[in-house]
Amino acid sequence: MSAAKQTATPKPAFDFDMFKAFNQFKAPGFDMDAIMATQRKNMEAMTAAGQSAYEGMTALARRQAEVAKEAGEAATKAMTDMAAASPEERVAKQADLTKTAYTSMFDNGREMMDMAAKTADEAVSLVNARFTASIDETKSVLAAK
Repeated sequence: MSAAKQTATPKPAFDFDMFKAFNQFKAPGFDMDAIMATQRKNMEAMTAAGQSAYEGMTALARRQAEVAKEAGEAATKAMTDMAAASPEERVAKQADLTKTAYTSMFDNGREMMDMAAKTADEAVSLVNARFTASIDETKSVLAAK
């Protein structure tokens, strides 16, 4: 095999630019560049929404791990405290532990739900804003015709 053939990089199987391809089909009175710009913005908004969702869910997973670690540490401390207590003190400590765990479970659950709702709201807001702008842009392009 020659040196030229060894260093040549193969062309990707999907070396295709959709926007360039559509740009070839220009119709009189139809602004294909404006339509393609709108579609580009739509794709960028979807990418931004996906990134926002990813970051929010990553933060949620990180917080869930922190909560699990805190719960494990609290349980370990409680067991150590109860082991050193008298039988009467254990009953009181167990009641306090149950109350604390119950309250913590609901507080942490509410925090997780709020984080998930905020993440969804941010992603949907990005898509919604772009959808509205896209309709306005399309109306403008069609009205200019």
